[in-house]
Amino acid sequence: MPTELEELVGFIANPNPQIRLLAVENLVGYAISQPAIFKTEDLKPVKHLKLLVRDHPKIAEHVITILINLSGDRDVLQSLAEDDRFLDLAFERVTDPAEPNANLLAMLLANVAKWDSMKSLVGRKQSPPESLGSDDRVINQLVDLFVKGADGTFNKQADFDYLAYLFADLAKHGEFRKYFLEKQDYDGVIPLNKLKVFTEHKSDVRRKGVASTIKNVAFDVHSHPEFLDESGINIMPYILLPIMGSEEYDDEDTMGMLPDLQLLSQDKKRDADPHIVQTHVETLTLLTTTREGRDLMRDIKVYPIIRETHLRVDSEEVRDACERLVQVLMRDEEEASIEARGIVEEDDERIVEV
Repeated sequence: MPTELEELVGFIANPNPQIRLLAVENLVGYAISQPAIFKTEDLKPVKHLKLLVRDHPKIAEHVITILINLSGDRDVLQSLAEDDRFLDLAFERVTDPAEPNANLLAMLLANVAKWDSMKSLVGRKQSPPESLGSDDRVINQLVDLFVKGADGTFNKQADFDYLAYLFADLAKHGEFRKYFLEKQDYDGVIPLNKLKVFTEHKSDVRRKGVASTIKNVAFDVHSHPEFLDESGINIMPYILLPIMGSEEYDDEDTMGMLPDLQLLSQDKKRDADPHIVQTHVETLTLLTTTREGRDLMRDIKVYPIIRETHLRVDSEEVRDACERLVQVLMRDEEEASIEARGIVEEDDERIVEV
């Protein structure tokens, strides 16, 4: 004899839209408190929910919210990530400029990206919306959506901030590290160059996801010359500016810093999120893996910036990250080379992908 709650789950697939709406509206909270009710009959309720992503916008809103809450379950996550028809539907709808639930879809896709098979997204294609100005690669469309859709400029009902988390998870895979560093044929731009400009954006989610994406791509040591090249990615000012406040430096240190970092305004604020600051410091530490990176950081006076960060950010994790970076920068070159090589070789214990 099914319980009342199990009966309610059964109404998800009712042909009457009013009954479907009532069912999903009342089931949202149970996706967190009692997820097992959605896993009966070999995940049959989840299969119904995936189909209802295309339902009436209000029904779809609750459906997508339920799937977001359920995606922390490994079985449900696998069901979502390995269902090509569902992914086709999700990518088609998130890139639709009139989609009212685009932000929720971005959040769901960010969760689904945690499943390893999602690295196949690197080759997935679909026809792009004409207004997006992208090519037929889904990943290019998502990057362009993230850039052109910030602050509701592509879809008035979405800002696509949560796509930053999707990029961060994808950047754990070698295929996507390569993608983020390759100039794209359709617009001649390196994808990471599109993302780096958001390290000081007003959205915490966007800043955090972009910082993590940059860090995860930086695990590709062979790409570090491109990271540091002023005519390439030129990542240093985009990492250093967020961790700087309005503090004053000695004239000698100031004159040695990158031009963008000199004479900052009195109201310049360091990123208020210690986790983001930690991520940027750890990216800098990764970039000391090469002699070129270590020499550059010494030349452009990174040490004084890290010293002030260590003093002013009330976070043990940030202080530990600063100390690891300083250990590399302040040692003689032979010791620094050994320490820097260990940074990537021992990343499971020291600096991990996020």
